[in-house]
Amino acid sequence: MSRILIIDDERELAQLLKDELEAAGHEALVASDGAEGVLLARKQPDLILLDVMMPNMDGFEVCRRLRDEVRCPIMFLSAKQAETDRIRGLTLGGDDYVVKPIGLRELLARIEAHLRRERRNRDARADETRSCVYFGALALDLKARSVSVNGKPIALTRREYEIVELLAMHGGQVFSREQIYEKIWGIDAEGDSSTIVEHVKNIRAKLAAADPSAEYIATVWGIGYKWNKRP
Repeated sequence: MSRILIIDDERELAQLLKDELEAAGHEALVASDGAEGVLLARKQPDLILLDVMMPNMDGFEVCRRLRDEVRCPIMFLSAKQAETDRIRGLTLGGDDYVVKPIGLRELLARIEAHLRRERRNRDARADETRSCVYFGALALDLKARSVSVNGKPIALTRREYEIVELLAMHGGQVFSREQIYEKIWGIDAEGDSSTIVEHVKNIRAKLAAADPSAEYIATVWGIGYKWNKRP
């Protein structure tokens, strides 16, 4: 059984989702606004369904506040259809952006897909025999899913960490933006691979602040990115 947090001010929709998720064997928590959602997120849900258009604190702000506190997938569920909104949601750390209206069966299938991916990731990490891999001053802790430079922790978002791990564990291999997006977000996710550019920009800025002399991620012009350090 997975614990799913629904943050949506449309009470009827939230109750419908709660009923369907519980019928599928999950535990469902409901928050009617962003502030309540931030509080309920302390219960460490396995997935968060997050509306965008809510009073006082919209879904984008909720995601920004939660992303460094929770590791679970965050799925935006919104009537805002513009590409800029989807990119903003994914850049802030969302794992999926679903546009309303959507069929209930499709939404439940997407939720199950994210939960399965999380279980596979946990199993893979549990099987990983090495804990830390070092690239000069940078340490990549595969079990803690954290990065530090010269012993100082780097505050990466979930997706930023996953991009670092993907590139670092395939040192020298060049990945296109599309390949990175599909491997991290999943081939069925809605969004645009251009969000990778913003994520890499943020990663570089954080790593450079801790180690200005090193270039960990190299741009291969016309193709994509590769990790520039070897263990």
